[in-house]
Amino acid sequence: MFLDEAVIYVKGGDGGNGCVSFHRDRQNPRGGPDGGNGGRGGDIIIKANNQKATLMDISYRVKYIAENGRHGEGNTRSGKRGSDLIIEVPVGTVARDRDAGRVLKDFQKDGQWVIIARGGRGGRGNKRFATSTRQTPRFAEKGQKGQERWLRLELKLFADVGIIGLPNSGKSTLLSRLSRAHPKIAEYPFTTLFPQLGIVELEEFRRIVMADLPGLIKGAHKGTGLGDEFLRHIERTKILLHLIDIAPISGPDPKEAYHIIRKEMELYNPELTKKREIVIANKIDLLEEEDYMKKVKELEEHVQQPVYPVSAATGKNLGTLLQVLSQTLKELAEQTRPEEEALATEASQE
Repeated sequence: MFLDEAVIYVKGGDGGNGCVSFHRDRQNPRGGPDGGNGGRGGDIIIKANNQKATLMDISYRVKYIAENGRHGEGNTRSGKRGSDLIIEVPVGTVARDRDAGRVLKDFQKDGQWVIIARGGRGGRGNKRFATSTRQTPRFAEKGQKGQERWLRLELKLFADVGIIGLPNSGKSTLLSRLSRAHPKIAEYPFTTLFPQLGIVELEEFRRIVMADLPGLIKGAHKGTGLGDEFLRHIERTKILLHLIDIAPISGPDPKEAYHIIRKEMELYNPELTKKREIVIANKIDLLEEEDYMKKVKELEEHVQQPVYPVSAATGKNLGTLLQVLSQTLKELAEQTRPEEEALATEASQE
């Protein structure tokens, strides 16, 4: 099961207490202090793993507490350090402090890690407090408590292409046609309750990841319907395939449907509307060619960009769509390459 949000409590291990001890043996009946230090508590570490695809495993457990450090012992023996606790999350996970709302780490690459809750420092034994004027200290230091906090983990999918549109516009059918994914398909809204991923093969042996993102309705930016559970996944995609039902049986007409989605994106995050968009008129198999071409022409004039007519159900014009998609991805790669080179040059100079 896919789960893209989890709230957990994390706590670093407590440090071990320092020891109060004095050395005694036959050769040295009045030996000095020899209490060892307590061990440091283990840390809570969050690490990105590209083999993970959901936060489901993490959600089964609410509290994550690292091992405490061992107490110090006599003969200046220090306590053992507590073991670290590593929590593995999918790439694309954002870790936030639940109470402050502050982003602590955005995991964008496999293997990235961060200490999210540090273990407490071990207390010092009485040997550390011995001085020339205080030769027999009868006290030691207690270990510090480990850092603790509540975390909110949010998974934002990394996909090259995201399919967006109103419920029942045919997104799942399109994904199943273009890839080998098998999303749930039915004749009622919200059949996609969580994002579905598929691998799409392009020419020159290239492969891209495409995501069927859950549909939304008016007020989604406030949480209505599937709300921001849909919208946050758009932030990671390079291109948006905006799918519109060109022959709706009920509900908004194609022009209104387009603006409903665009408005919700803008209200949630204005940056989403700046993403590269390919507008697709789906379900042309339900109309005569003359009728759907007329509707496509009107939609093109309204949105002021090309609109590509397809039928996800029959596969008509999907080859053309893949060519457009491939070319658009190439153009985006050429645009971003100079920026990446400039950043690399700037970093090397520093």
